Amino acid sequence: MFEEIKKIIKKAGEIFKEGYYGSKHVELKGKKDLVTEYDIKVEDFLKKALSKYGYNFIAEESVFSIKLNNSIIIDPIDGTTNYTHQIPHCAISVAVYENKKPKYAYVYNPILNEFFYAIKGEGAYLNDSKIEVSNNDFFQRALIATGFPYSSAENEEDLQLVIKTLKHILPKCQDIRRLGSAALDLCYVACGRFEGFYEINLKPWDVAAGMLIVQEAGGIVTNSGNFEYDLFYDKCIVASNGLIHEEFIENLNKK
Repeated sequence: MFEEIKKIIKKAGEIFKEGYYGSKHVELKGKKDLVTEYDIKVEDFLKKALSKYGYNFIAEESVFSIKLNNSIIIDPIDGTTNYTHQIPHCAISVAVYENKKPKYAYVYNPILNEFFYAIKGEGAYLNDSKIEVSNNDFFQRALIATGFPYSSAENEEDLQLVIKTLKHILPKCQDIRRLGSAALDLCYVACGRFEGFYEINLKPWDVAAGMLIVQEAGGIVTNSGNFEYDLFYDKCIVASNGLIHEEFIENLNKK
């Protein structure tokens, strides 16, 4: 099953590339949130090809259930804004959950030909090479990734939270990157490019695969209270190499 799904995602990557390099129709589904016909095409392809496994689908561009039991969680294009501007930080994200627990995770960037994946209990990989989180334990030398929620355009509380956390994190770390795909940001933590990542208001499909990849690479994923992150209910996700996690959480929670 794991290898079959990997092949299906690779095929979906061809549709992804067709839209990335070609013309596409772009619509707004919120004040800032974009969708293209290729989000729909990739998602429809994946759901049709993966339907034979009999799992419930939780997917970005279609009605989804929050019943996380035996589920396949799909983000057809994570980083749609990048995708529409031909910025290559975008990916297909697929996670397979059994009995409410992650089993397989896949994050595929067809543009850079980087395929991150993990099997629960068997480690995390990038293009068949095993990956591990950074061994840096000095927060001042930590490169941290984040994202800005679309809600900040209308929700003053969210905007102020973004500003507050930046104020407390940026002076204390090496620097902050905001690249525009949570799935890939998590994978970059997993392979040691970033020491940490945090963001608010993410959806299950943004992070379900990346979380397992971080954990299988030796990292930690929690909420901002340093408890297990809930895909459906937590406001903020925090991922790190584990070595900087306590200081990371402490800085995020400063008043």
